[in-house]
Amino acid sequence: MSPKKKAVEKEMAPWMLGKFSTSLKVGLVGAPNVGKSTLYNALSKSHHSEAANYPFCTIEPSETRVFLEDERFDWLMDFSKPKGQNGIKAHLTIVDIAGLIKGASTGAGLGNAFLSHINAVDGIIHVMRAFEDDAVIHHDDKPNPVADIEMITEELRIKDIAMMKGFREAHNKKRSSSATKSPAALKEWETELGCIDKFIGFMEDGKDIRNCMEDLVPKDIEYLNEYRLLTAKPVMFAINLSLRDYQRKKNKFLKPIYDWVQEHAKGSMMIPYCGSFEESIQDLDAAAVKEQEASEDGGSSALPKMIKNAFNMINLINFFTYGPDEVRSWIIRRGFLAPKAGSVIHNDFEKAFVMAEVIAFADLKELGNEQAVKDAGKWQQQGKTYEVKDGDCIVFKVGQIKK
Repeated sequence: MSPKKKAVEKEMAPWMLGKFSTSLKVGLVGAPNVGKSTLYNALSKSHHSEAANYPFCTIEPSETRVFLEDERFDWLMDFSKPKGQNGIKAHLTIVDIAGLIKGASTGAGLGNAFLSHINAVDGIIHVMRAFEDDAVIHHDDKPNPVADIEMITEELRIKDIAMMKGFREAHNKKRSSSATKSPAALKEWETELGCIDKFIGFMEDGKDIRNCMEDLVPKDIEYLNEYRLLTAKPVMFAINLSLRDYQRKKNKFLKPIYDWVQEHAKGSMMIPYCGSFEESIQDLDAAAVKEQEASEDGGSSALPKMIKNAFNMINLINFFTYGPDEVRSWIIRRGFLAPKAGSVIHNDFEKAFVMAEVIAFADLKELGNEQAVKDAGKWQQQGKTYEVKDGDCIVFKVGQIKK
């Protein structure tokens, strides 16, 4: 009798944090007057969020959908020529959250409301002011982006610690009932208490939860995804420069910001941009934007890169369906198996899954059509254990859907 294969343990990775939904949101977070609302307006090509030169000009968060520009989607539209040019792009919801100040975790400014808004998003874009302009008020007299980000991350940790201590207090009250219920229930209670104490310890040592993946086990992830801690959310950094500094890609603040990110958020994306330039082109059509970008007074827009990286930051990928009726880009979490991916089309696809017919987009584009892909042996029939990859073109085969 051959020995049993050892189960392969999944490496703990940031994509495991957070719960997937089809309406994931990314929040713009920063100190007052760093350019969040200007960036939001440019991303949404709207003026929904008041961009004023005083703190707390955004109180209730504004939300907008931004669409992911994707050359693969455009190619599939040309290839399929769906009737009425019926195509649905992938999108992401961006939320403009008001500025945080020191003491927000204990209610300073409008702290409690702001932190609840951050709690509702799945990823954070930290907007950092890295320009000097006496005409634009700074909440702490003069710009210091590293001091701003340290203040904000500390406030988020303080709030998480307070929340976890509240969880621990409530959890301790359940010990007797768990012990009475069964030995298994008591063991589960003890396991969760250990996780709670572990998370509090990390944060009291000045660590954000998302930076502690190597110290976590799968059970920790299960609990974290229930707690939805602020410091477990993935982050990226949008660095707002003057136009001159953006054009020359130099600025006295950039090196200190880079050093801070390497120490406290290694692996997170840093994207320099110029808020005033993005604002100047937000109402132009595509041809006018290209003309402005090519001019001496312009520069390339950083927004497409920002949107793409925000999408990747919360560990999303796309697969495609296409045909004469519609081309559609579907959003799933990285790591989804085929049946789970099918459920974003229809909930019953997961239960009734039979197989997935898969063509990698790159193969379809290179070879030109489905028959050529089949002839090259690159057309795949995949089962329940297939992990869907970014850019897969899929036809799901399902059995009878029981009502």
